[in-house]
Amino acid sequence: MVSVDNSHTVDLHLRQSHTVDKSENQSSDNGETQVSKMQFFTALKAATLTSDEAIERLQASPHEGLATQEAERRLKVHGHNEFEIAKEEPLWKKYLDQFKDPLIMLLLASAVVSIVMGQFDDAISITAAITIVVTVAFVQEYRSEKSLEKLSKLVPPTCHCVRDGKLFDFLARNLVPGDTVHLNVGDRVPADMRLFEATDLAIDESSFTGETKSSSKNIQREDPSNGRKRATFRNIAYMGTLVRCGHGKGVVIGTGENSQFGDVFKMMQAEEAPKTPLQKSMGQLGTQLSFYSFCIIGCIMFLGWIQNRKLLDMFTIGVSLAVAAIPEGLPIVVTVTLALGVMRMATRNAIVKKLPCVETLGCVNVICSDKTGTLTKNEMTVISMYTSDGIRAEVTGVGYNGSGYVTVDKEVISGYQNPSIARIIEVGCVCNNARIRDGLLYGQPTEGALLAVSMKMGLDHLRGNYIHLSEQPFSSDTKWMSVHCKAKQRQGSGDEHIVFVKGALEKILGMCKYYNNWGTEEPLTQKQCGLYIEEAWQMGTAGLRVIAMAVGRSMDSLSFTGFVGILDPPRPGVTESIDTLYGSQVALKMVTGDSKETAIAIASRLGIYAQGSRALSGEDVEDLDIMKLSGIIHQVSVFYRASPRHKLKIVKALQANGLVVGMTGDGVNDAVALKTADIGIAMGKTGTDVSKEAADMILVNDDFVTIMAAIEEGKAIFYNIKNFVRFQLSTSIAALSLIALSTLLQFPNPLNAMQILWINIIMDGPPAQSLGVEPVDKDVIRQPPRRVKDPMITRPLIINVIMSACIIVCGTLWVFWREMQDNIITPRDTTMTFTCFVFFDMFNALSSRSQTKSIFSIGFFTNRMFLYAVGGSIMGQMMVIYFPPLQRVFQTEALSIFDLIFLIMLTSSVFVVSEIKKLVQRKLDRRYALNMPYDFEYV
Repeated sequence: MVSVDNSHTVDLHLRQSHTVDKSENQSSDNGETQVSKMQFFTALKAATLTSDEAIERLQASPHEGLATQEAERRLKVHGHNEFEIAKEEPLWKKYLDQFKDPLIMLLLASAVVSIVMGQFDDAISITAAITIVVTVAFVQEYRSEKSLEKLSKLVPPTCHCVRDGKLFDFLARNLVPGDTVHLNVGDRVPADMRLFEATDLAIDESSFTGETKSSSKNIQREDPSNGRKRATFRNIAYMGTLVRCGHGKGVVIGTGENSQFGDVFKMMQAEEAPKTPLQKSMGQLGTQLSFYSFCIIGCIMFLGWIQNRKLLDMFTIGVSLAVAAIPEGLPIVVTVTLALGVMRMATRNAIVKKLPCVETLGCVNVICSDKTGTLTKNEMTVISMYTSDGIRAEVTGVGYNGSGYVTVDKEVISGYQNPSIARIIEVGCVCNNARIRDGLLYGQPTEGALLAVSMKMGLDHLRGNYIHLSEQPFSSDTKWMSVHCKAKQRQGSGDEHIVFVKGALEKILGMCKYYNNWGTEEPLTQKQCGLYIEEAWQMGTAGLRVIAMAVGRSMDSLSFTGFVGILDPPRPGVTESIDTLYGSQVALKMVTGDSKETAIAIASRLGIYAQGSRALSGEDVEDLDIMKLSGIIHQVSVFYRASPRHKLKIVKALQANGLVVGMTGDGVNDAVALKTADIGIAMGKTGTDVSKEAADMILVNDDFVTIMAAIEEGKAIFYNIKNFVRFQLSTSIAALSLIALSTLLQFPNPLNAMQILWINIIMDGPPAQSLGVEPVDKDVIRQPPRRVKDPMITRPLIINVIMSACIIVCGTLWVFWREMQDNIITPRDTTMTFTCFVFFDMFNALSSRSQTKSIFSIGFFTNRMFLYAVGGSIMGQMMVIYFPPLQRVFQTEALSIFDLIFLIMLTSSVFVVSEIKKLVQRKLDRRYALNMPYDFEYV
């Protein structure tokens, strides 16, 4: 439960109010400024004033509204009624923040050392790489933030506001304190309002309180002594909440950040989000590369000192090698790969707030998901009815419309053909505050389902037969709702009063004295109650939500009429997605407010709950401490009767077991759990701004299948990054080893400075970048989640890197030795060695497209960017060899066609050996999979 302490805010505004009162005799300009500054209230302050006092202090007119000129003046003072996702930082500061990455800082240090040592080519190359990295990261994160801002739907686009004595519909962002707003069923409250008129007004404040019941509103002044003990007030309508029934009017007391949401946002901004696995891996890789670089510098200098070489020359070589060992392109590829993942995610109905969060989903091994609206469609549908006299009826059709039929014994009925069925329909239709217009529901989904079945029976007009006198709204304590009505005057009828009641079966049965038996009222016995409970239990085990009905002259003479079974159908594709999740060793926990029977039935239907699994109630979660909960939570698949306040405890218990947790949520009270989770997933349609701010990813369509798409992208991204790292490190190690071995063997340097720079460009340029955009491998989703503690550089990766580097170094040194038989270094010698290394690089990049699959299975042409990059690099190499101006720069000479054929045949060996290794590894993996016992835990 999120509670907000407004005491400091109230004291502030009280002081402002006193200041205004004392300054009334000042000049009109100063007075106008002071008054305009206090023309908004906190909810606590406004609640303790009468509606007339609040209107007077706001200098408002409840019936005429503000004048247009006055509203424009107040808009300049208070700003638009918008809620910023975060305080806007200057663009330059956002840009500089990108330099805080450890790898970027290491590159900056290398650039500085290169300048000090006079190696300006390396310094320029590194600086250019840093600029590209930072710019790409900045642009992509900026675009992601803008996409998030566009997604925000909490503040409604229009509202019903009185201006200049007329009722207008205009953009809610233009509301100011003092505006008069009309509220109707289905409206989103556009700003914090002090109500001055409320007719049967009930507002869904679950996003604040976590309570499923709607809050009944009135206009009575609150007692100041009790005000601070309450999270919400009966005479205040809060921005972003939903009008469930009735209608009302109010005067705006606070807009945008001056609304109640502002305090919750301040609380959320103080929470620290954990680092993602990718950020940890990149930091670890940066540390490892730094360590290896300094070791190489020390070894080279020590070796040179032993050989009596010049110490300065050895230090220059050592620094050059250390700089070469750092893959400048790694941050670029990581950023580009993540950015492409974000763009693909956007096309699949998800918006990711930060680039590394895409990859986090690839590490998630447990997902806690809400049921309603995420796993299910949140389109409640009555599919079964049972009358008090034992008649069973089935209902067809889905959605909030009249499409479908009601059948009894396979015969379609309508109207009053079956009086017992019609009586249930009447209660559900009259004891109801929802409205259905043009297929759209305005109200609660459960009540919408009851209206839809009345439309199928042709009885949706029954509500118009009664005058609504009073109402007792549904609450989590009473678990029932009643409506006191008077029948409209008809010929031969008197002043007939009647009470309609609906709610939980056990509560309704306890309130009834009679039951309807073929049109007559008979005493309700314990035996009869037992029959009803047994039938309701059967519905519950089928996954239906049971709503019981009763009617009578008064609450003391209620007659039980029967109950309906309501189903919230699963979303299309959810069952298949859940099967895939379990197949890839990702557990799923369903969190719902439903009863145990209904929750287990739905979870079983979706494949979440299996034999041997456990279901835990919200009360059980509350009673257990985190350590005890973490000890049994691996057996729990369903949390029933759970509320948002239980989610945080569930997340921490899972994380205590070392699991990477994904959590879905949509309310204000979900925000802390969303931020604590490794990947918080907010709902785009039903989610509040606070939940979207706390989350890492937002589902535009609230669909669980979108989470599966995100997991697929996350896993694919990491695999692509590993492919690039393999290519990058094997090339770096090969270049390092080639120069180090030449120094150790006292050979002349096989490559000059410009040739090394060209190799560096190829190593970090287009061929390397194209590995990061390899298409998603569909088999990736079946792979188990990556363990967070696993380093980026694993043993299999090191084996592949060393194997490729050894082949490249041996082949290149052999060509250099073969060409240098006359002991004289000529341009041809270095050209052959240089071209040999470049060709080795191209074949190495081809083999790095996949760690396990053959290039013949993934296809040569599936990654067109790779083909363009390799083709461009080969064309560039040909220009370096054959274009005279570049020959002078790189000190090369033209090679014959036979030389090129010889080099291609030699350098392709790195690709052939890699393909053979993959083939052997696949056969070993298949043999291991056949012999491995099946021990996957289905929870």
